Amino acid sequence: MAKHSHGSMDIEVQEKTFDGFVSIVAKSAAFIVVFLIFLAIVNG
Repeated sequence: MAKHSHGSMDIEVQEKTFDGFVSIVAKSAAFIVVFLIFLAIVNG
């Protein structure tokens, strides 16, 4: 069995995926908040 050395795995793809996920979640949350504020103003 190969020896494992901590921190030697290339995780560039996983980091890009996680950054993309966080970006989508942040943009979606911002859109939802803006949409709810718009609904509150329109339906006043």
